[in-house]
Amino acid sequence: MIYIFCAPSGSGKSTMVNHLLTNHPNLFELSISCTTRPPRGKEVHGREYYFITVEEFQDRIKRDDFIEYEQVYEGLYYGTLKEEIARIEAAGRQVLFDVDVKGGINLKRILGDKATSIFICPPSIDELRRRLEGRGDTSPEMIEKRLAKAEEELSYKPQFDRVVVNDDLHHAFTQLDAIIGESTK
Repeated sequence: MIYIFCAPSGSGKSTMVNHLLTNHPNLFELSISCTTRPPRGKEVHGREYYFITVEEFQDRIKRDDFIEYEQVYEGLYYGTLKEEIARIEAAGRQVLFDVDVKGGINLKRILGDKATSIFICPPSIDELRRRLEGRGDTSPEMIEKRLAKAEEELSYKPQFDRVVVNDDLHHAFTQLDAIIGESTK
């Protein structure tokens, strides 16, 4: 099984994915996406993302290396390499995707019943703003862009197999564990 995790920025998607990776290290592996954005904080190339230039990304598009990709903002690309899925499946693990909403919809469309798509939802736009501001690594202008994008992304929620509202972390983890338990039976 492949699990696709999507959410507006700041909703806790990576926290949910890390919960599964920490509690089931031999079962799951995260597919590492490519991006043209610079690393944040202590992010490392090949661990959180493959950080590449716009030119490299566009070359890989031409070579058909991506199962899906998206230009999220002008000059800012994210994409999923076909070789990542093959690498993880060859290791005998289940693939976890931590991708943006449109990428998740595209992956689900491509992978069909082989994948379960999970939308991590913030409890409110106000809480999402608080979380983004609390990161301390995002400009006020980018926060406004992300909030506007989040409102659009929330409209895609019905296209996902499952929705987890991340209002209380413990409760969200319990919901997620139940979803994983159902699909691994």
